[in-house]
Amino acid sequence: MDHKRIALVTGANQGVGYQVAKGLAADGVTVLVGARNAERGDKAAGEIGQGAIGMQIDVTDRVSIAQAAERIRKEFGRLDLLVNNAAISNTRKGNLSLQEYAKISQASNASLDEIRAVWETNVFGPLAVYQAMLPLLRESSDARIVNVSSGVGSLTTNADPTYPYHAFYGPVYPASKTALNAITLAMMVELEGTPIKVNLVSPGFTKTNLNGYAGTDSLEDGSREVVRVAMLGPDGPSGTFTRADNVTISW
Repeated sequence: MDHKRIALVTGANQGVGYQVAKGLAADGVTVLVGARNAERGDKAAGEIGQGAIGMQIDVTDRVSIAQAAERIRKEFGRLDLLVNNAAISNTRKGNLSLQEYAKISQASNASLDEIRAVWETNVFGPLAVYQAMLPLLRESSDARIVNVSSGVGSLTTNADPTYPYHAFYGPVYPASKTALNAITLAMMVELEGTPIKVNLVSPGFTKTNLNGYAGTDSLEDGSREVVRVAMLGPDGPSGTFTRADNVTISW
């Protein structure tokens, strides 16, 4: 019996998810590289190499999630680590600058269709994956859930007018991360008194497709804290919200 830890990382064919999958595989974890498109997942797993396996999973498609859970049950019988990473930032920014896009993404004029699409992936997606994977996590002796959030979702920080991104807080992406934080708190409360740990991590403002590569941190920097928290053992903390170098973020 192979006692290597089994991890599922959603949205792992590019960006932070890819880098996290790579970091976990390098630490000896068997990583299921989640991707909406099976070919892209297989390609990313091939690039990562030993320990990486492509896994088709679309977090907005319940059938796809159920099939992924069934495949994990058949092939491994359990899941030790779930990294809910899949996210989108918008559906209509196009070539607009972040400043221009912010002007059409305020509470008074944001597209409800866009909000629904972003929240479908960023909020309901992680919850749907959690619901499907929890029975598999319960089969593990050392299970952990890491939800990849963002400091832009912090109500405490954004309520401060001196915060640099205060003016960018809107109902599309930032509020989706606030909602993810709330959903994560619900998971934390539900799992209190069980061995399953739950953590929130912000990868920071990393250069990814999510922000049109406008980020200031490298993928390596952005993924490091996610990997660190994911690799915490059974005695590691639960209920934390951190960014790089284990710095606590206010809720």
